[in-house]
Formats: sequence, structure tokens, C-alpha cells
Amino acid sequence: MSGNFPYIKRGKAGFVMAITSSNRTSRIEARIAPEVLAAVKRAAEIQGRSISDFVVAAAQDAAERTIAETQIIRLSLEDQERVADLLLNRPAPSPALDRAFEAHRELIRESK
Repeated sequence: MSGNFPYIKRGKAGFVMAITSSNRTSRIEARIAPEVLAAVKRAAEIQGRSISDFVVAAAQDAAERTIAETQIIRLSLEDQERVADLLLNRPAPSPALDRAFEAHRELIRESK
């Protein structure tokens, strides 16, 4: 099944929205194995989408997941507790940090 079907996108709170207009101005090309193409065609048919719409939506979902994975820091419960403890009970600055602050103060004083 192919044709000019609107593709489906999940909006806020998981609601399904049909998207009928697009601003597609770029093109990509990929070579895939016949069995992969068959699976993509079947999945697109199941969702009532064109192959192109299905591939674009799948690529966008994968891109968003990949980007999100790099922006989220996951800590174990023990590490979370350690970070919270350090924020709430700040340790005294080390001598090296004191020297760095003093060097910064001197640098700022000289540049004014």
C-alpha cells in the first residue's frame, strides 16, 4: 500500500495527530537489503503510511532518542545521594581552590 496518506505523529501527552502538510525540502537516499525493505513496507502498510512517511517518522524518532540520551545524565541511587549530599553540605575549599580564587581576583582587579 502506498499513496498520499497523512502520517501520524504523537503530540503532547501521547495524543495522535494527523499531519497533512509538510515543508520537505531535502532528500536522502539509502540502499537496504530486500528483506529490510519488505519489513519496512509491511510496517508502513500496518500504519497506513507511505514508505517515505514511515521512514522519515522512524528516523526522526531515532534521532530524538539519540539526542535525548546524550543530554540526560543517569546516576545510580548511591550517586544521586552523593550529589545531593555535596550540594547540601558543601565541603570546605581546598588550598588549590583558594589559590585559584585569589588568582582570579587579582586578574579581575588588574583588568579594571
